[in-house]
Amino acid sequence: MANTTSGVVGVGLSCSNLKLSRRPISQFSQTRRFCCVNMAVSLDEKKKNFTLQKSEEAFNAAKELMPGGVNSPVRAFKSVGGQPIIIDSVKGSHMWDIDGNEYIDYVGSWGPAIIGHADDEVLAALAETMKKGTSFGAPCLLENTLAELVILAVPSIEMVRFVNSGTEACMGVLRLARAYTGREKLIKFEGCYHGHADPFLVKAGSGVATLGLPDSPGVPKAATYETLTAPFNDISAVEKLFETNKGEIAAIILEPVVGNSGFVPPKPDFLNAIRKVTKENGALLIFDEVMTGFRLSYGGAQEYFGITPDLTTLGKIIGGGLPVGAYGGRREIMEMVAPAGPMYQAGTLSGNPLAMTAGIQTLKRLKEPGSYEYLDKITGELIQGILDAGKKAGHAICGGYIRGMFGFFFTEGPVHNFSDAKKSDTAKFGRFFRGMLEEGVYFAPSQFEAGFTSLAHTTEDIQQTIAAAERVFNRI
Repeated sequence: MANTTSGVVGVGLSCSNLKLSRRPISQFSQTRRFCCVNMAVSLDEKKKNFTLQKSEEAFNAAKELMPGGVNSPVRAFKSVGGQPIIIDSVKGSHMWDIDGNEYIDYVGSWGPAIIGHADDEVLAALAETMKKGTSFGAPCLLENTLAELVILAVPSIEMVRFVNSGTEACMGVLRLARAYTGREKLIKFEGCYHGHADPFLVKAGSGVATLGLPDSPGVPKAATYETLTAPFNDISAVEKLFETNKGEIAAIILEPVVGNSGFVPPKPDFLNAIRKVTKENGALLIFDEVMTGFRLSYGGAQEYFGITPDLTTLGKIIGGGLPVGAYGGRREIMEMVAPAGPMYQAGTLSGNPLAMTAGIQTLKRLKEPGSYEYLDKITGELIQGILDAGKKAGHAICGGYIRGMFGFFFTEGPVHNFSDAKKSDTAKFGRFFRGMLEEGVYFAPSQFEAGFTSLAHTTEDIQQTIAAAERVFNRI
């Protein structure tokens, strides 16, 4: 099992025990150019020039064309207020909006940009692949290559099925778990997001322990009736669900590190206890590693924590920024999937050559020595700097990180589940977010989303971010 003492605690983490390592010079080359440009512009001038006029005009037009002006709700900045930014381009650890504002990016397209945006090697490989076509709707050799890389990396995966999104992967893996076990009930955790399929859009109502209630209009109660919920990090609640639903639960699905309530790591032994209770009750354990896969370690959260689930979902990074998802697990389970078995699932764009190419190039880069040590170093420096600056300015703040994934909350903490996370001062987070945007730093536009670093982030990026946070903390 990997050492989990560095960066797993929910408050005030120490970086003193981190083993520092440096990336090869080639990995620094692109982002250094951006730092030099930033330093040539004074902070006062940068703030004076900050405008979102073009973004505002584009967003107003978009609202007449698309629901809410966006194609995914969080992009509308509803939870943080202010004007959404319309992105024009990205490179390395930086992004530019259509008004010409430059930002250090800690969203990374919600995770996949782990080696940096628009990496030159990935773009070159994509250009060569595009010469042969963009979609076949038929098998291609690249599917074999990426499948082999995934199977060799992820402990639980002996066979894999590629799909086109994390939502699709979670839909497929739930159907598979039910087909394999012959059971229908599912346990998920409050605050864990597994895509927008009907069975997953559930939270636990006040005092409701065994019946899922749909969160979204349009989701019939029948679709969520078999979804049971429990607070994350609460093993006793899980054990009670098994006691009252003996022989009926097909699987537990969870984010091994929660990323959709903000960054919430598991308590010591929680994952071990979940693994034990599923085995004792003949249920499958599903790790949703759409966020954590290849980000906490090359083998994902399951390698990092030393827990092997029965099934795993992946996404984000294995497509290198292109739309992709996957689910996989033990061979005997995966052979239930059509055409090998009777459980049907299909997709015309699944395994398309562009996504496979980007994924192959990304995983090859991540396998280089020192990659995860570097992510651990810079993320530790970032979160410790933010926490120190916030506390020095008199704010209630806590947070944590593991490798290239982090988060912080405007509450004293600690944060062990979604109920704890909801104690955060979301209005203050909104002010912090908008202040950082003006300073040229882009965090996720929600208190309840994790952040991400990449191999393209430099020490200068981290120092500039902490300095900006100090200024903003003193203003809000």
